[in-house]
This record gives sequence, C-alpha cells and structure tokens, in this order.
Amino acid sequence: MDKARPIIILKKKGGHGGHHGGAWKVAYADFVTAMMAFFLVLWLVGSAPKPVKEAIAGYFNDPSGSGAKTGTSMSGASEDLSITRDDMPKLKEQLEQAMKKMPDFQNLQNHVEITITSEGLRIELSESALGTFFDSGSQKLNGDGKEMLILLAKQLGKLPNNLSIEGHTDSKPYAKGANYGNWELSADRANAARRLMQENGIREDQVKQVRGFADQRLRKPADPLDPSNRRISVIVRYIPKGPEDEETKPAAGEAKPGEKSGEGKAGEKPEAKPAERSEGKPENKLEAKPDAKPDSAAAKHSGGTPEKK
Repeated sequence: MDKARPIIILKKKGGHGGHHGGAWKVAYADFVTAMMAFFLVLWLVGSAPKPVKEAIAGYFNDPSGSGAKTGTSMSGASEDLSITRDDMPKLKEQLEQAMKKMPDFQNLQNHVEITITSEGLRIELSESALGTFFDSGSQKLNGDGKEMLILLAKQLGKLPNNLSIEGHTDSKPYAKGANYGNWELSADRANAARRLMQENGIREDQVKQVRGFADQRLRKPADPLDPSNRRISVIVRYIPKGPEDEETKPAAGEAKPGEKSGEGKAGEKPEAKPAERSEGKPENKLEAKPDAKPDSAAAKHSGGTPEKK
C-alpha cells in the first residue's frame, strides 16, 4: 500500500498595492511651513506697538494708500501724511539713509548738509572748486547733481509739505561789463533744480518759492570766495499743527540771522513812547493836587478838562 502523501497548504499573503511615492511628504512639508509662517506673523503683530497695528490694518482696508492710515508715517501717497516740526528728525534720517545708497555718495557726503531750521528741513548741496553738482560757472547740472536731485524729488514728492528752492554763489564777480552775473546764476541754478525735480517726482504746485540770493547769504562770510558758498538749498517747509508753529513761520523776506525782529521796516520811524511826545507835560495837572480846585477857565470848557497847549 502506498504511503500517504503529505497535504501541502499554500497561503497567499495579500499584496501591499505597490509603492505610493513621496507626494504626501511634500504636501505635509508645505502645510507645516505655512503654519510656521502664520504663527510667526501672529507673534510679530502681537508684539508690535499700536501705531504699527493701525498702519497694517489701514493698508489692508485701503491698499492704494489714499485713506487716513498708511503703511508708515514717512512714505506712501496718503492725503493725511504731513511732516510737522516733530517729524523733521525722522525725515532727515530717512533722506540720509536714501543718500547712502548712491554709488558715489562717499565722494559727495562732504558737500551735502541736512539741518533742521526755524523755516523747515534745509538740504544744502554745496560746490567744490571744480564743481560738484553743477558745471563750473554754469546752470547746467552734471551727472551727480541730476542723480542727487532726482533722489530728493522721489522722496519729497510723497509729502504734502511745500518746498522752497534757493540758489547761492560766492563773491567772485564776472567779467566787467558782462550782462550775466551772480544774481542771474543763483536764480538760474535754483530754477534748473526746480525743473528737474518737477519732472521726477514733486508736484507742480509743491514748490512755492524759488529764490536767487547771489552772494548775499554766504555760507562762510569770513571767506567770501570759498567754493562752498556756491550752493543750492531745498527747504521742506513745516506744516503748522498749532498756533505756535504759525507764529514762528518766517516770511519770504524774513530778517537775516542776527537781526532784531523788532527794528521794523526800513524807512519807518519807531512809534514814540508817551513820554517822548511833543506834549511831554502831563495832560491834567490837577491830578498832582487832588484837593486843588479846578481853574475857572477850565471849568467853563465843554469837556470839563483843561485844554492842551
């Protein structure tokens, strides 16, 4: 009899279904990155001061920047953006930072001076012996002058503040008998700066004054022939925020520094004090003696007081 054959049972395991790839890892990494960025933004907004939060909210409510809130207090085309006396140091710092990005600023930094004055923020571009911003003896701007004024125009054109532009020269005269002199040169350089700035950022109505002073306001009075006396000045005028600012706002023909404001205009005589009038005697002599009786002639006067002699 044959031996019984063993029974063999085969069990098949279920297949895994093949390799799925790593697409889910990419999606998960994107999700984790987005969540990290989201919480980072929440942390930054939560730690920001209130004015920054208001500016951020203003931007999302009005991205065009025409509303009351803009992204910053110094830039953007906001109708409410104004540079007052308290904001001038911030504007000064912003302009200095923008100028430092110019390629040749290291060669120009000694010829640029930004100061805060009673009139506003004064930006002075002074010349060297060979000419820094203008060709020597000419109203024509060179490359550095154009680059500097275009940069200023783009920065100052964002502000509602009015501007004044001045031209100054040294005391070196032109040839005798010439029809062109320092007065014409100072005015022409100021107008050349105005035209270029209006073409590159500032509004047509933003410049309120263009002044040519020739050599009447020297930068270095002790050395009237010094090249730094030749310069142009751009003044960002204050926007008054209170009566005290309006009182300190100088007029176009304000007195030079050092002059007393109370001296009055030329040709006007100071008002005489009461003690210096031609009738220097007391008007009523009866006040010196309260008990004295009034003069009979004075008593008959219709006004009841003695007449002035």
